Amino acid sequence: MSNQLDNKRVAILVTNGVEQSELEGPLQALQEAGAIPLIVSIKPGTIQAMNHADKGESFEVDETLDHAQADDFDALVIPGGLINPDTLRSTPQAVEFVHSFAEKGKPIAAICHGPWLLIEAGIVEGRKLTSWPAIKTDVKNAGGQWVDEPVVVDSGLVTSRMPADIPAFNAKMIEEFAEGYHSGMEASAKHQAVR
Repeated sequence: MSNQLDNKRVAILVTNGVEQSELEGPLQALQEAGAIPLIVSIKPGTIQAMNHADKGESFEVDETLDHAQADDFDALVIPGGLINPDTLRSTPQAVEFVHSFAEKGKPIAAICHGPWLLIEAGIVEGRKLTSWPAIKTDVKNAGGQWVDEPVVVDSGLVTSRMPADIPAFNAKMIEEFAEGYHSGMEASAKHQAVR
């Protein structure tokens, strides 16, 4: 996997309550692939990760949403956990940040409850994806096609269900991020044609 991403800058959008394995696994895979992953959050300082219901480690924030812009990054990762994406989807700056990646056709990878943020950003309609099973109705109500598979790829959007899927998620994430830019306009036209 070494150097596949050759210094590509990848935003990992998280806040307190992120599932630690869903942050650490992709972070390590990105580093091993030669990327420069940066933790982007609401506030500076540290964020508190969780191991399910128990407190995990704290992670340093590299950049805050008031300074981060999609143009500064090549791709986006949205880890899950229950609290993390719920807080982020209630934060207008976070929703706009995610929407900007989709608008510019940049690849996005989201796992577990992470697709809640995709729904809030309005980028699920007409797309095939997966998530933590408890939010499949949310995905369907937003116009997405939910499937129960370890990893799903749809025009630069990579999604997985849970921590057990992290190896498959990381492999597809690296592959899609290596391919890089997907035209947002082309992706949109493709989805319109499918309907």
